[in-house]
Amino acid sequence: MRLGINLGYWGAGMDGDNLAVAQEADRLGYDVCWAAEAYGSDAPTVLAWVAAKTERIDVGSAIMQIPARQPAMTAMTAATLDSLSGGRFRLGLGVSGPQVSEGWYGVKFDKPLARTREYVEIVRKAMTRERLSHDGAHWTLPLPGGPGKPLKLTVHPQREHIPLYIAAIGPKNLEQTGEIADGALLIFPSADHLEETALRHIRAGREKAGLTMDGFDVCPTVPLALGDDVEALADVFRPYTALYVGGMGSREQNFYNRLAGRMGYEKEAAEIQDKYLAGDRTGAAAAVPHSLIDRTTLLGSVERIADRMAAYAAAGVTTLTVAPAGFTLDERVAALRAGVEALERADLA
Repeated sequence: MRLGINLGYWGAGMDGDNLAVAQEADRLGYDVCWAAEAYGSDAPTVLAWVAAKTERIDVGSAIMQIPARQPAMTAMTAATLDSLSGGRFRLGLGVSGPQVSEGWYGVKFDKPLARTREYVEIVRKAMTRERLSHDGAHWTLPLPGGPGKPLKLTVHPQREHIPLYIAAIGPKNLEQTGEIADGALLIFPSADHLEETALRHIRAGREKAGLTMDGFDVCPTVPLALGDDVEALADVFRPYTALYVGGMGSREQNFYNRLAGRMGYEKEAAEIQDKYLAGDRTGAAAAVPHSLIDRTTLLGSVERIADRMAAYAAAGVTTLTVAPAGFTLDERVAALRAGVEALERADLA
């Protein structure tokens, strides 16, 4: 099992340290550095900055939002980043959610699976550097009856095939991801529930495409915090968990709330959402069960983290992405080093 790091969003309060964290991860042998975007910082700019200041670590978008860019623009960005980084770019895509898609980008959040499939098809076709034409339900290239003509990408990516990941939570999206992508970006993963909540659906998609799980990257993100008091460490992540389970999306369309329900926390997830949407964020955080946080994070001593890493590897994780927690750069770097030490203790390096 490989290790990655996730820098999250630029502008989240730890910006001055993020480059140092990425460089330390590069030095320690982490496999990939991911950056996110929502409606603040964009991922490609951060990744270009990190790639320019590191030597060997891959850089990946987790995610570039599908409603934010035309698919040909995404192909251009991916090819450019791969070329500039010396073949170190990984393209992670996702549909975002209805509030961001419609409120920020003005793109109707409808038929997300069909849009994703068509988007991936165009991106991949463009990156082959063949002349691009497409006749689909959501995109037509070139537009008919006008001056447009099929064009081909002029930039040469470093590699013939840039790894493509999809952020997926729901069963149908997970199955499609297994069918059309090279990897899945997962969030709130529990090693105890990974088979039922994710892997069986991904495997079904692989089988539909005549493929096995060989070479497919199962890549969940988990916060990592080093310390002796597991209860106190878990409390740090209560607002984070409450935000996603209670406040991401609407009451009718909250993918994280449904995921918590599939993990056995249906009653608790409903309470968290009720309180969060009523404006009681403190109450929503207090309603998050300790076991939900503990199952979806790496908390405690190096030995305890090693045991959890072994469980993730046994469950089928191939790249475990950590978000190293800490209030200072030294604490975040210590968490990074603990991740490598734990991987070695678990005999997974």
